[in-house]
Amino acid sequence: QVQLVESGGGSVQAGGSLRLSCAASGYTSKNICMGWFRQAPGQEREGVAVISTLTGATYYADSVKGRFTISQDNTKNTLYLQMNSLKPEDTAIYYCAAALGCTSPHPIAFLYNYWGQGTQVTVSS
Repeated sequence: QVQLVESGGGSVQAGGSLRLSCAASGYTSKNICMGWFRQAPGQEREGVAVISTLTGATYYADSVKGRFTISQDNTKNTLYLQMNSLKPEDTAIYYCAAALGCTSPHPIAFLYNYWGQGTQVTVSS
């Protein structure tokens, strides 16, 4: 059973930075895409950044390109999301997710098999 545990959320002023972490356990396959999704109140869940653990290929939503960076530490089975130049519209619950049997990163939420519990990110103006 794959388990994902996020940490690192919090409150920050616009222009600030936060780093989210996702500790993963319970999987052995390397054909996995791991990503960060977010959901603001009244909005659909949005794929923010995804990485293929096999190839290192990445996907970023247009709204975060140049500001967010996804990375992984395979020795620690940990996924990170470095968020810089944060904006109030980045406020949401951020979720870590894993898609098994995936080599090309994508933001299609229903194809992700496992989800973390979410961590709140609040950006004030």
